[in-house]
Parts: sequence; C-alpha cells; structure tokens
Amino acid sequence: MFYKQKDRLRRWWFVRQTRRVLDSAPIELDAAGPALLSQLQHKDVQMYLAAIKSFARHLPPSEVHIVDDGSLTNDDRALLEKHVAGMVVHELKACRERDLPVGGCWERLIAIARLSETRYVIQLDADTLTLGDIREVADAVRNAKSFSIGTWDDQTLEPATVRARAAQRHLDSGKPHVQLLAESKFDQLQYPQELRYVRGCAGFSGFAPGGGKLRLMQTLSAQLSSLIGDRWLEWGSEQVMSNLVVANQPEAIVLPHPEYADCEKMLTGKTRFVHFIGTCRFRGGVYAHLANKMLREG
Repeated sequence: MFYKQKDRLRRWWFVRQTRRVLDSAPIELDAAGPALLSQLQHKDVQMYLAAIKSFARHLPPSEVHIVDDGSLTNDDRALLEKHVAGMVVHELKACRERDLPVGGCWERLIAIARLSETRYVIQLDADTLTLGDIREVADAVRNAKSFSIGTWDDQTLEPATVRARAAQRHLDSGKPHVQLLAESKFDQLQYPQELRYVRGCAGFSGFAPGGGKLRLMQTLSAQLSSLIGDRWLEWGSEQVMSNLVVANQPEAIVLPHPEYADCEKMLTGKTRFVHFIGTCRFRGGVYAHLANKMLREG
C-alpha cells in the first residue's frame, strides 16, 4: 500500500513537472521511417508523449500504433490524436492469438508480429527518452536488421544453450523469476543448438519486416508452457519471447551499451537512449529534468 501511494505521488509530481509537453508541437510522420508501436495505459499518456516526441526528433516514424490496455479514456485518445495525427489504436482483444498467453503485454508482441510482416516495427515503451543521436537504430531500420536494447557492455547474441547454462547456475531452491526459469529450460527446446537468444529488454526492440514471427512464437510458447507449466502465464514471459523472436531474425544486433541503457546504468554524456525502469524511474528528478531539457531544445 505504501509503495502504491508513493508511486502515485511521484507520478503526480512528474506530470506537473513535464506538463509543457502538452504545449509542444505534434510529431511529423516520414514515409521512410519505421512504424512505432506501444501498449499504453491511462496513467502513462503524458510520459508516452515525451517518449515519442524525443524519439521522433531523431527518427521520424512512418506510422504510430497504440495498443490500448483498456484504460485509455476518450480524452486520452483525443489528446494523443492531437499530438500524433493519424495514429492507429488497437483494442486489446483484437491483439490475441490462439495458443498464446493473454495479458502481460503479449497482445503488444502479437500486434508487432502481425504488423512487421510488411514493415519495420519498433516497440517503444512509454517510459523511455531519446537523448541524442540514435544512428544504430536508423541503420538497423535502413538495413532491415532487428535489434534489442542490451543489459551489459559488449553484449552480443548468444546460443540458447549458453543462456540455459548461465540460468541454471543462478537457480536456487526458491521461486525464480519466470524469465530465469524459462531460460534455464532452453536446452530442452527443439533444436536448441540452432536457437539464439539475447537477454535484452522488450521495452525497446526493433523487428525487421518478414513473416514467420507468429509461427515461431506459437511453437516456442507451446514448448515452454509444457516445460514450466502455468509459470509461463506470468508477467515476464512476453519479454522472454520478445528476446527470442528478435535474436532469431536474420542479422539481428544488440544496440551498444551503455549508449542505450536503463536508468540504473545510464552514464551522463554517453547514454543516448534511456529506459526509465521502475526501480529508478522517478529517483532524484532525473527523468523529468531530461524530458524538460528535450522539450526546451525542441
């Protein structure tokens, strides 16, 4: 209860601090850019406007798609349309597939898999900010290479069997997080030697155009469900699948770290894209300060 109250207070103060985003110019689309997709909830709308406007300054999108988690109001949609003209809203129930989990952002990944059959799609979380040049992302879009934001320096794609061994070393007698548990079973998947993996973050990922992603998701989901049971339905399984899908696309890359990093690992003057994850999102007012700096630079 205390944590929820503290989070609400911090969010309220962030909204107050960054309200100038509501008076900023709408984003402009560019037919040569990627499609952007985000799953969005009511309380993150203002954060999302800062995220997409900071991104579009450096790489204007061709399309903007939003998966409504069910909490967006009519006022939210009107505000979003004002700032992102032509956006496409997808209802949650329309983004579901047989044999895949429901909830936990799975609808977001399903929508991406569908859209990316014919176009490049970037998943952009609402709690991100683009602070500077993102040439690696622009190059990935131009060369049709999928990407993931990594979690450590010099990270590369790895065989799924290597990740399985690493996860197995960290398992204990308690209840491991679903991501660690699923990773520990990778060596039991069909053809594990051929599978690749990246321990990245689903909050910022690029999906090159091409088919087969839904089929891959359904195949791997069925296997992992049989290996870990109902644990596969927990929050966090979608990130595992997103990492698998990205890593098994042709010529996929991991963005350089800490040039692209979360707020626990960002480095002043070096990080050009930051994901404000929950553990450090509102700490010290850094998020609001950087958002306002972006807005002043316009």
